[in-house]
Amino acid sequence: MRTLHELFENNKRWAKSITERDPEFFPTLSKQQAPKYLWIGCSDSRVPANEIVGLMPGELFVHRNVANMVIHTDLNCLSVIQYAVDVLQVEHIMVCGHYGCGGIMAAMQYSSHGLIDNWLRHVQDVIRKHSSVLNTITDGKEKLDKLCELNVVEQVINVCQTTIVESAWARGQKLSIHGWLYGLSDGLLHDLSICITGTDEIDDISQAALSRLTKAYTK
Repeated sequence: MRTLHELFENNKRWAKSITERDPEFFPTLSKQQAPKYLWIGCSDSRVPANEIVGLMPGELFVHRNVANMVIHTDLNCLSVIQYAVDVLQVEHIMVCGHYGCGGIMAAMQYSSHGLIDNWLRHVQDVIRKHSSVLNTITDGKEKLDKLCELNVVEQVINVCQTTIVESAWARGQKLSIHGWLYGLSDGLLHDLSICITGTDEIDDISQAALSRLTKAYTK
């Protein structure tokens, strides 16, 4: 039988430890999910969404892709957002990137990586948009980290401009969109000081966040 035996054993131990702490956890969880949060993050295996924020299964709805992108033609991502907002009625959407992101780094290299080049073109759009700032940074790591931050802000704006979120706000639904960065080297989350709760806030709050992130590089 071709199975990943070790992973199945890990699963048994995990399920047993949860049941020992709360015998009703899985029976209750199987009946419904009622998360307050949607996490849009990177597919990187070093960024486990639930664990980072200390939440149990059922408490965090999750969508992940390379470089935590929100693209208006990506029906996968849009379907997740629509289900989270319209059906689950989440109150918070967190776009969370991470420092040292391999997808962001690949986009910066402008070399061929295969099929993923088509996906990374969206990151390169962010690079072009903020080229006046990024071109002033000579240190490679510093430039990568800055682009990771700028990319999150741009994806927060993209979330806010989906018809799903716009419609939710128009009908008075309580919904906040946040931009965060995760540090691989210390395990800590960094708030990028962008939290948008309505269509009328998008321009002012996003511009304020971008100004804070680029202040040291502009005259």
